[in-house]
Amino acid sequence: MSKKLVDKQRCHDEAFKRETLRILASSGRKIEDVAEDLGIARSTLSKWKTHYTQVDLLAGPHDDVHKELARLRRENELLRVEIDMLKKATAFFAPKAKPSSTA
Repeated sequence: MSKKLVDKQRCHDEAFKRETLRILASSGRKIEDVAEDLGIARSTLSKWKTHYTQVDLLAGPHDDVHKELARLRRENELLRVEIDMLKKATAFFAPKAKPSSTA
């Protein structure tokens, strides 16, 4: 990997990402403004927000009824996708029935 490419790619630790998202949530400012102030791309901050929203949502039971309902709905959706995939895999790997020749 070239030195120029490594210099452009900055690694941010979990604490920085969480603090950035806390600032975003508590300030009421737009993603663009917070990203510009911190010197990161808007798309990067959007990806962090999406990722940590999903992680927090699937983290487990919540006291807030609306968060818990959203978490359970998301979990239900993931389970349905997995079941559909397993059904397709079963149909693909199941032995094909040979046509019976009764005459």
